[in-house]
Amino acid sequence: MARNVVDEPSEDIVESAKKERAAKRNPFARMVLFIKQVVAELRKVVTPTRKELISFTIVVLVFVVVMMAIVSGLDTVFAAMAVFVFGKPGG
Repeated sequence: MARNVVDEPSEDIVESAKKERAAKRNPFARMVLFIKQVVAELRKVVTPTRKELISFTIVVLVFVVVMMAIVSGLDTVFAAMAVFVFGKPGG
């Protein structure tokens, strides 16, 4: 059973890239090839639906809040340990 992998460049783009590389074109031709490849890759981009976008945004925000809580907790613990080991500043 064959897999359909979207991330791989299409055969025609790979073939044209090999031909261009073999021809050792000038810098402008290489820029044109690069732009063609960029456009071909951008055509593969799938924009998320509104529901997916909201879902992804909520997941990211929850992750950020959880990470902030973990870092704040660790900061408080390490600050308390530093005060215990070195004493209060100025006293």
